[in-house]
This record gives sequence, C-alpha cells and structure tokens, in this order.
Amino acid sequence: MASQNQESLFYDYIRRLEHHRQGREMLYLHLSKLRPFNRREHHIRVAADAFETMVKELLGQIFVLKNADIIFIFKTEAMGQVEQALENVKFLFGDDPLLSEEEAHGHGFTTWFDVATDYEDIVNMARTMVENEKNAGMDGGLGQDVKAALLAKQEEGERMTPRTLDRVIEALKAADLTNMVRRQYICEVEGAQNVPTQKLSELFISIKDLRETLLPGVNLTSSPWLFQHLTETLDRRVLSLLSKTEERDITGDISINLNVGTLLSSEFMKFDENVIAAMRGNIVLELQQLDVFSDLNAYLFAREYVKTRGYRICIDGVNYKTLPFIERERLEADMIKLIWHPDIIHGGHDVTDRVKRQIILTNPSRVIMTRCDTEESIEFGRDVGIKLFQGRHVEALIAEENRRRSMRTLKKRAAAHEKQAGNKKSLTKRK
Repeated sequence: MASQNQESLFYDYIRRLEHHRQGREMLYLHLSKLRPFNRREHHIRVAADAFETMVKELLGQIFVLKNADIIFIFKTEAMGQVEQALENVKFLFGDDPLLSEEEAHGHGFTTWFDVATDYEDIVNMARTMVENEKNAGMDGGLGQDVKAALLAKQEEGERMTPRTLDRVIEALKAADLTNMVRRQYICEVEGAQNVPTQKLSELFISIKDLRETLLPGVNLTSSPWLFQHLTETLDRRVLSLLSKTEERDITGDISINLNVGTLLSSEFMKFDENVIAAMRGNIVLELQQLDVFSDLNAYLFAREYVKTRGYRICIDGVNYKTLPFIERERLEADMIKLIWHPDIIHGGHDVTDRVKRQIILTNPSRVIMTRCDTEESIEFGRDVGIKLFQGRHVEALIAEENRRRSMRTLKKRAAAHEKQAGNKKSLTKRK
C-alpha cells in the first residue's frame, strides 16, 4: 500500500481536529514563493528542522508540501518557541526579496491562521490540495518514478568527459549565474556565548546548483583536470558579474576563490580596472594549495602582481596533514584556510600537539578555520589562538545572535510602548 503524501496527511489531521480546534494556531510558510536558489532541498530541510523540537515535544505537527511550502499547526502555549523558530528561518532566507516584502507589508512569506475561527477555510484549503494532487497524479503517470530515477542518477553522476566539458562551457556563456552566487560569512567568535562578528564574506558559485541547472546527472567533479578547466571558465564569469556594479552589492571585506591562471588573464585585469583602488585591500583572493604548487613560478609571478595592486592572498584547501608543508611567510600569503577535521582532537595527543605547533608557527591570527560544523572545532581554534571561523556551526551562531538581537529589539519596543501608555494616563489624570 502506497504511503500518503503530505497533502493527504494534512487533510486527515485537520479533519481530526474538528472537535479539538480550540487553543491551536497554524503557521503557513510560503517557501514556494522564494527565488529558486533559496528553495533547494537542503534549504527546505533546514527550515523544517527549526520546528522539529516542538514536534518531538508533542506541541505541534509539521507538513512539508510538494511545492516546498511548510505548514505548522501548534498549541497556542508554544507561540514563543514558534516565533523564535520563525526568526531563524527568516534569517536563513534573509537575502530573498520575499522577506523584504514581509517586512514592509507584514505578509508574503507567512500567513497565520487561528484554527478555531478559520477552521472551515483551512479544511477547504487542505481539500483543494488533495484534489490537485490527485489530478496531477492522473496526468503525470510515471512522472514521479522518472524524477526519482533522475535524482538517483544525478546523485551518483556520470563522469565528465572532454565533450561534456565543451557543452558546459558553451552553456555557461549564456547562463545567468546571478542566482547561483552564494555568500558564506567568516566570523570572529568571542565570549562565553560564542558571539559571532562578521569579518569577511566568501562569494562563490554553487557547483551543485550549476549541475542541476546545466547538466543534471553529470558529476562535474569526477575528473580533477577537466574540473580545473571548468573552474577557470567559472572564474571569468564570476569576475564579469562582480565587475558590474548593479549586480555585485558588495559590502565589507569579501573573498573570492580563483585559479592562479585567472590572476594573469585579461578578465582579471578588466575586473581590476573596475575596482576602486581603496576597495582592493578589502578583497581576499583565495587560491587552492594544489593550484599553487602545481606551478609555483606562475603563483610567484601572479602573487607579485596582485599584491602590488593591493589585494590580499589566502591559501585555501589546507588540511592538518598538509599544514606542515605550507610556509605562509615564504609564500607571502596573508592567510591560510585550515580545514577542520575531528581527527585533529580525536586522532591522539601526538596529532593534536603537532597541529597546535604548526598553527603557532603559521601565526594563529593569520589562520581561518573552515568547515566548522561542530562546536568543538571552534573551541579548539579559540584555545590555540585562531580568531576567524567559517562553516555551518558559524552560520547557526549567526542565526542565534540574530534571534537574540530581534528579541532585544522587541523588548525595547514593548518597554517604550508601556512607557508611552503610562505617560498618556498621567496626562489624563492631570486634566
């Protein structure tokens, strides 16, 4: 027997609430209205996870619809937790125009329902969803099976060939990459509460989104050498995007990941011409360690050129095993990115001590600890003197700090409102 889809489960659930509708609210998140690059599968999963704790505590029930919208029905007593979760979700999609509309007009991204008073409307909504799904199933036939097969094939991926590379490069000439540009923050993390302060933001093209858009089913990274050629083409497109003022919206210090060869190209020179001289010191050029050592003479030449122009250099892709071979000062790099790995602290005292010594030799203030997906990565880095961190856990800390700021703002507004109300009462008494 086939399992019910989320639309049917939502319909069944809301009907069972007919005699238990009091004291319940419903939050509808219109994720389907977000820009395509903001509603990838991992975005939807993170948004749904924000409410998962309340589901486990039996305070609510969540439904993730086929169009990516999310419905959360909950007991009124959980309103505070729901508002906190919603703030975290809003932060996740903070760069989407839909959130600006929500802030300006109070709607667009979310719709709130009182289950008791809006019950009939909710039931009709759920019934319509089920009917639409039923009709789509009749029209689609084996469409879902085909899609599932495609996704499975894409997950493994066909190997990229020279002919495939030519097709990708040709497609890139006309492709709009604006929606594939991602930004991830590099932060200082301070204090007992691990408060993040944004110091740098890395701009990059999502290879996964690129694959889904141009060639679903092809593993673009299967051949390191062909992928290297692909990234050179991507470099040129990214520089072209950043050269156009109306499309770059750059604030603060940024970093971009480029190939050594790109720094010697006409595209980089054109990019350099469009960058205000005072801005060059705010731009960090990230170069992969393998790229640097594959042609050291090219790196040395490119390094002299870009540093003369005022840019900073970061050696990326360094792990704890290759760290001893990266002599930052001799390479005249401003910083290096060290990839976090649990073995750094769980691989034995010898490994931990060796990594600590190498970080101190490199100068901890010039090290960015990246791929920090756990709290222990930041704890280790802070203990050894590292100031800058990047990764999923850092993103979570940013979301939490954003939530705290929002709560402080709300409390200030509430206090100001109470004070204003008190002043009005005093004036009334005097009269």
